[in-house]
Amino acid sequence: MVVAASAMFAVNGTVSKLVLRAGFDAPQLTLLRAAGAFLGLMVLSLVLRPGARRLRVRRQELPLLLVYGVFGFYLVPMLYFVAISRMPVGIALLFEYTAPLLVALWARFGQRQQVRPRLWGGLALSLAGLACVAEVWGELRLDGLGVAAGFGAAVLLAFYYVLGARGVEQRDSVSLTTYAFGAAAVAGLIVRAVTAGTGGWEPLTRSEAGVPVAVLCCYVVVLGSIVPYTLIAAALRHLPATSVGIIGMVEPVLAATVAWVTLGAGEALNAAQLAGGLLVLAGVTLAETARIAPAHPVPGPPDVIMEPDRAGRTPEASTSEASGSP
Repeated sequence: MVVAASAMFAVNGTVSKLVLRAGFDAPQLTLLRAAGAFLGLMVLSLVLRPGARRLRVRRQELPLLLVYGVFGFYLVPMLYFVAISRMPVGIALLFEYTAPLLVALWARFGQRQQVRPRLWGGLALSLAGLACVAEVWGELRLDGLGVAAGFGAAVLLAFYYVLGARGVEQRDSVSLTTYAFGAAAVAGLIVRAVTAGTGGWEPLTRSEAGVPVAVLCCYVVVLGSIVPYTLIAAALRHLPATSVGIIGMVEPVLAATVAWVTLGAGEALNAAQLAGGLLVLAGVTLAETARIAPAHPVPGPPDVIMEPDRAGRTPEASTSEASGSP
C-alpha cells in the first residue's frame, strides 16, 4: 500500500506539471485540488462509520484546523507546484523531502527530545546531497525562485507535520484531512478573489501531451490526493509509522523516473545530481530513525480506517501520512 501510494504521488508530480503547462497557474491548481479532495473526502467521511458524527467540530479545534489546512494543504502544494514549474520534478521533491530532517531537528532543539547521534550524520549527508543536486561547485543552473519555493515547501511541510501530530490527538485522520482540505479550498477562494482571478478555466477544455486537461485534473484530485492518502493511512494499521515514512521515500526516485520518461530530457538528472539525490535520501533515512519514541505514547481518538495498530499516532505518523508530495 505504501509503494502504491508513493507511485501515485510520483505520477502526480508529472501530471501536475502537465496541467501547469496547459495554462493553469499554481494557485489555480492548488484550489482545484483542495476543493475536489474536500468534496471527495466529505463523501467518504459520511459513508464510513460513524458517519456524520465524525464531522462534528468543537470551537476550540477551529484554529488548529484552519492553520493546519492553510499551511499544509494550501501553501505547501502551491509552493511545490511553483517549484516543479521551474525545475525538474525530481529535484523539486528532493528539496521538499528535507522536511522530515527539519522535524527531527525541531524535536531535538524545539521540544528537547532525545535523539540518536546519527541525526547529525543524516544532516551532513542531506546537505552534501543538496550541494550535489545544485552543483554548487560550478555555475548554479537551478532556478533561484524554484529553489526558494522548494525550501519553502520543506519548511512549511515540517510545520504541517508538527501541527498534524497535535491534530490526530484530537480527531480521526479522515475528518482531520477532510477539514484541512476544506480550509485549503477556502484559502484558495480568498486568494483568487483578492487577485481578481488572474487565470481563467479555459485550460480545462484543452489537451496536453495528448490527454484532456480535465482528465489530468481528475487524476490530481482522485489518484493524486484522495486514494494515496487513504492507502498510506491504511498501511499504518500494519506497519510502524517510521517504516512507512522510510518506504515512502521511493517517491522521489519514481517521480524523477516518470518525469524523465514522460516529459523528456529536460527532467533528466546528471551523475552528480543522481548521487546527490541518493545522499539526500540516505540522510533523511538516518534522521527518520534518529528520534527516540516516548515510552508511553498518547493514543489519538478512535479511527475506523486511518489509525495504526502499533504506531500510537506519533509525530512520525503524521509525517508519513503526507510524506508524498502534496
